[in-house]
Amino acid sequence: MLGVTFFAHGLAKFQSGIDNVAGWFTSIGLPGGLAYGVATVELVGGILLIIGLGVRYVGLLFALILAGAIVKVNGAAGLLGDGKNPGYELDLALLSMGAYLFVVKAEGYIDRFLKEKVMKTK
Repeated sequence: MLGVTFFAHGLAKFQSGIDNVAGWFTSIGLPGGLAYGVATVELVGGILLIIGLGVRYVGLLFALILAGAIVKVNGAAGLLGDGKNPGYELDLALLSMGAYLFVVKAEGYIDRFLKEKVMKTK
């Protein structure tokens, strides 16, 4: 589900107009160009996670994106929100999933296939 979630968010950024997303990034003090990188990592990383390729490193990238989201977007509202703005509980859960994939050196199906069949290691 982590891959599907990120794929959907990346796709939404492109469908809603990546220039609009870049403008929003600028409005919260981030370089607008960062929106293109984040959206691309979410979209492509989501696909990679779904098919099981580069799982460990995609997890790390997702965790870094979510750490940034917590700091720049939802952190001030607190864990569960402040009544006006949403909290960062979902971001924290997704960050934890991404970090877990990195820490445990997770391998997806294609990662394992490449390791065992192509690289001839176990």
